[in-house]
Amino acid sequence: MADWATRGTPKQREYLHGFLAAEHASRQHARHVRLLRAARLPALKSLDGYDWSAIRFPDGYGREQLTDLEFLQHAGDLVFYGDVGTGKTHLACALIAAACQRGIPARFHTTASLVAQLRRAKDADRLDKELAAIARYPLLAIDEFGYLPIDAEGARLLFQVIADAYEKRSLILTTNLEFARWGTVFGDDQMAAAVIDRIVHHGRLLQFRGESYRVAHALMK
Repeated sequence: MADWATRGTPKQREYLHGFLAAEHASRQHARHVRLLRAARLPALKSLDGYDWSAIRFPDGYGREQLTDLEFLQHAGDLVFYGDVGTGKTHLACALIAAACQRGIPARFHTTASLVAQLRRAKDADRLDKELAAIARYPLLAIDEFGYLPIDAEGARLLFQVIADAYEKRSLILTTNLEFARWGTVFGDDQMAAAVIDRIVHHGRLLQFRGESYRVAHALMK
């Protein structure tokens, strides 16, 4: 490449540079589109214009570190905890989309859909393959954690995903349950304690407080 570049005229080199830059940009755009499609977001969300007023960040951690996706560098986890309708799911979707825009594979699940997917894989005797497919994503969002009850088998499957991600991949969990009530989700306090132990080790807790955005902007008054 360097040898051929020296043979061209300045105009030819300028044209070649522009052509290769356009090809690179096209490939990057196509990759981002593929990653966004694979992320299975319920809706494409952005950090632009996001209302941060409902969020209380932990000490020493703020908006800049979050939007820079700094937590991905050390397989850190995030727990978005708080009131319904305060932007937890929106922020999780926006961070998944931001990762995809940076060329980082990421995936979004509700807790119920993830458990159902794992259960189908287990019934079809392909659970190991399903877990390996999930493990290919450096970032996984698990939305609505604790919103619906999970049976014992579903709890064990969910635990396996979370345990396997420890210190290897980043998780974002959105929930309206404080840690003390996670045992009700798993139906087992020891399993819940093991999950919490892994999550908090390299994790950050962001607390969401305030009125539901949907209620505040509802047509039905």
